[in-house]
Order: sequence, then structure tokens, then C-alpha cells
Amino acid sequence: MRRYDKIVAGIIMVTILLGISVNVSLAFLQMQNGGRPWLVEVNRISLMLDTRDPDEIDLSGFQYVTGIEQYGDADFYNTDREYCIREINGMLYRFDYVTRIKTDWNRIVVVVNLGLGTMTLFLVIILLLIRRQVLAPFEELSAVPYELAKGNLTVPLKENKGRFFGQFIWGVDLLREKMEEQKQRELRLQRNKKTLLLSLSHDIKTPLSAIKLYARALEKGLYTEEEIRSEVAGAIHGKTNEIENFIAELDQASREEIFSLEVTIGECYLSEIIDSIRRYYEERLALCGTEFTVGAYSNCLIRADQDHGVEILQNIMENAIKYGDGRKIQITISEEEDHILIQVGNSGSSLSESELPHIFESFWRGANVKNQEGSGLGLYICRQLIHKMNGEIYAECRENYMTVTIVFVKV
Repeated sequence: MRRYDKIVAGIIMVTILLGISVNVSLAFLQMQNGGRPWLVEVNRISLMLDTRDPDEIDLSGFQYVTGIEQYGDADFYNTDREYCIREINGMLYRFDYVTRIKTDWNRIVVVVNLGLGTMTLFLVIILLLIRRQVLAPFEELSAVPYELAKGNLTVPLKENKGRFFGQFIWGVDLLREKMEEQKQRELRLQRNKKTLLLSLSHDIKTPLSAIKLYARALEKGLYTEEEIRSEVAGAIHGKTNEIENFIAELDQASREEIFSLEVTIGECYLSEIIDSIRRYYEERLALCGTEFTVGAYSNCLIRADQDHGVEILQNIMENAIKYGDGRKIQITISEEEDHILIQVGNSGSSLSESELPHIFESFWRGANVKNQEGSGLGLYICRQLIHKMNGEIYAECRENYMTVTIVFVKV
């Protein structure tokens, strides 16, 4: 901000210097016009009178000399004008002249200074508006990303009704609230996870201790009868089942914690999702040389969470880019029985038929991943989200062409 203030001060100084230089130039011109330039014209006309008559000389091309009179009577000297007498070829001639051109210098100076002042005032107002409406709000926001990175999420941003940063500040504050909610949610999950682990570890200790006792008794040969040994083996088997149930419960709880996704089902236009994907990927895929097309469709209302709808389609597009051959990606939209089907197809699929049923499982990755980075969660999250929106998702693979279809409910 200080640098900007210096720039504003510099611009004001330049305009002031410009005004001073213009006024000095006008004063210099006015002084030049106040000398005796009429003598030059008198001398020029005197040379012309050596060969011409006074009536033959056109005075319209002269600025100062206004008339020429040849001596004839006593009225020759009787005039109220400025004049000078010259003798040319034995004859006296009177040259009437004006000492300066009739220029309203005061008016010129006023007009020029008024123009410069108006321009300077307008420029200063624009610079101050930029400072107040753009730079000052931006300076207040400059520390926000740093504070968010440090985890300071509790202090809300000040509202700004300005037309330049109002929506931006609202968006950043919404991001802050979402991050704060996520932080609180993670704290709750960590607390619940710790409680769950403590509870399960305590519950596992009981059957585990029993298994140890039975195993030690068997090891020392305390059970001599076959029937009793069979009962002990059955008890050990039952205890292991208990432990397996606890482990399954822990696994299920971990999955629910990781993927407890919140969905707000509402109504949105199909075009809002499709256009968002088109804008994001059209230029990107064109630069990669990938043929990308979006089929024709009729816009309509669908029942979905718009943000998560875009997220689902983005995950599928990213998979198509990552695991396809980069030649072609196509989106087609169709309608079947009050449902909208969005299909994303890509060429170059190397997924086998046996792997296809597993692609929506968590942490599962196919044999075609090669060296591509990933967690195996993208399509799993897509399925969780679309199910919460009462939709469906499925995949097909035919003749080296992979298609993933999302089904939304039409309003």
C-alpha cells in the first residue's frame, strides 16, 4: 500500500510539473508576441513597394500591418492608429499597424489550466477509488490464506459490500466455515476413534485371554479326555469368531468415519453440471490432443446436490484421462423413465472383465494402473455420493472402450 501511495504522489507531482511547464510556455509565447514583430512586416512591404503600387499588395497575408497610405494631403499624418513613415523611391508612405495580435491570452491560460486541473482531479479520484475499493480490501484479505494455513479458522471475515470483493470475501468466508466444520468433524472422529479403539481393545482382551488359557492347558496336557479337548477346541474357535467380529466392527467403523459424506439434495439444472465440466476440460484436453465431445441434450431439472454432482463427474473424467489412451473422451446424455443418464466413455481401456465388478470398492486398484498415482477411492466415493442422491452408477467395458454411467432422478 505504501508503494501505491508513492506512485499516486508521483503522478500528482508529474501533473503539477506539467501544469507549470504549460503555463511557462504560454507566458513565453505571450512575451514573444509583445515585441516589435510589425517592423519585420513593414520592411518586407517596403521592399515590395520598390516595384509595385500600394494597391497591388495584398495585406491579408500579414498579421500586423493593416494599411498603406501614400502621401497626398495634410490628413496623411492625422490618424489615431499606430503608424510609421517610410520614404520609398522619393515618395512618403504611411504604414498602419497593430503592436500585437489580438489574442485573448487570459482566456487561453484559464482554459488550459482548467483542463489540466480537471484531468488531475479526475485522475486523483480514480486512484483514490482504486485504493479504497480494490487495494484496501485486498490488503485485508492478504493475511487470510496465511491464517487459514496456520489453522486459525474461528474468526469470521468482515463483510464487504463493495462490488469488487464482496462475492470473493463471501466465498473465502464460506471456505473458512467449511474448513472449520471439517476440523471439528475430524476432532470428533479422532475422539470417537480413540474411544472405539479403547473399547474394542478391552473387549478383545477377554476372548484373547481365554484362548491363551486354553492353549496353555492343551500344551501342558491338562485335558486328557478327547471329549474335553474337543470342547476346548470349540471354545477356542468361538473366541476367535468373537475377535473376528470385533475386527470386522472396527473395519466397518473406520470405513464409516472416512466416508461419512454429507449431501444436500435439492434441484438443479442439468446444464449447470455439464457446462461446468465442459468449461474445465475443453481447453485442457484440447492442449493434450484428446478429442473431447459432449453430446446434445435437453436441459431439465434433476434432483441432486450440484456441487457433489460436479465432483462425481470430475472423478470419472479424471479416471478417463488417467487410464485411457488419450485419443477420445465422450460425454453422452440420455433419458430413461424419469431418469437422466450421463455416460462418460474413453478409448483405450485395458480393464479385464473379471476386474470390472470391483472398481467401485474402496482401496481397490486394477491391473491397468501401471505407475499412475491413486488411492483406489475415487469411484468408491462416487458411488457413496450418488447413492445418497438416490441415483446409481455402473460401468461397462466393450471392445477396448470404457463407459461409466451416472443416473440422476429427473424432477
